Amino acid sequence: MSISGNKVDFSGLKGLSDVDKIIHEPGRLNLMALLFVVKKADFTFVMGQTGMTRGNLSSHLGKLEAAGYVDIEKTFKGKRPLTLLRLTGNGRSAFQAYIQNMKQALEKLPG
Repeated sequence: MSISGNKVDFSGLKGLSDVDKIIHEPGRLNLMALLFVVKKADFTFVMGQTGMTRGNLSSHLGKLEAAGYVDIEKTFKGKRPLTLLRLTGNGRSAFQAYIQNMKQALEKLPG
């Protein structure tokens, strides 16, 4: 980004408009970051770590699942239902690309 006279060149920040909007929403970004560092996590653990309500977490996971970023496996542990969550290969790749895009865009900020 360069500033000359009264003109400001923001072309270096174009990368911010290219970030994945599905991931960029703060709740989903939190989920993606959490699932990026674990192999699998159960719904209750993720709910506790993120501070999301059951409904809010379900809503965000539905959007991530529809995008192909998260796999949701419903099973039982004994007689109790167990929901396991994990990033898919596409989800892992999309999150890595998101991180790269954000780094590149933010490195261009003056200061």
